[in-house]
Amino acid sequence: MCGRYVIISTPEAIRALFGYAEQPNFPPRYNVAPTQPIPIVYLDNGKRAFALARWAFMPAWVKDPKGFSLIINARGETVLDKPAFRAAMQRRRCLIPNDGFYEWKPGAPKRPYFVRARRRSDGTAPPLAFAGLWETWTGPNGEEIDTVAIVTTTANSALAGIHNRMPVFVPPESFELWLDCGRFDAKEAVALIKPADDALLEVYEVSPAVNRVVNDCGALIDPAPAEQLALPETAASAPAVKARSRNPKVSDDQASLF
Repeated sequence: MCGRYVIISTPEAIRALFGYAEQPNFPPRYNVAPTQPIPIVYLDNGKRAFALARWAFMPAWVKDPKGFSLIINARGETVLDKPAFRAAMQRRRCLIPNDGFYEWKPGAPKRPYFVRARRRSDGTAPPLAFAGLWETWTGPNGEEIDTVAIVTTTANSALAGIHNRMPVFVPPESFELWLDCGRFDAKEAVALIKPADDALLEVYEVSPAVNRVVNDCGALIDPAPAEQLALPETAASAPAVKARSRNPKVSDDQASLF
């Protein structure tokens, strides 16, 4: 699964990888959480386009969102058949730019890990693309909300010891296969729903400070200090984050991406 992620590459680097015409300017975010607006890339009249969508998928047929469970992930094994995702899988596939995600290892307390692209020879890690599904929900008064979910699959061996699920990563050479719903039907695109190659990613433990959404700074993706790693799981505690939150007045569940 994926419940928090990071997007810290420059807007120019993201635009160069995904090839959209828009030139959005957005700050680095180290702790993106559900219900926030997040960047997506989709195909609009044959061209790639950038947009923001609420990270909490809502099918078009939902009448009252208050009574509908929050959907942030779509299980890849059921996207062809499940009513909530079937139409989006056929007609509204998207990519979600990111620089890695967090996952929690079960325990008391749970311990967070950061998963990102393996670093290149120059020490940098390239941005990545989650497979996503989006849908526009229209309310009773005509209001429209674009919503999105991250497609997940079984974990690869690099992540299996932490969690049994992981996001689906779409490689650049397969962007068109995922995005172009006219040329490639859902049954063709579903071939991309598989665990990432172990060589793509690196995984390491980080500070429990990521548990709080208001914490949003580079220290969150630093490797956990040796003294934390030496603690038994029942004794791990969250250290203070030295860097100030970008928006300390925002509540834990409603931080803003932009």
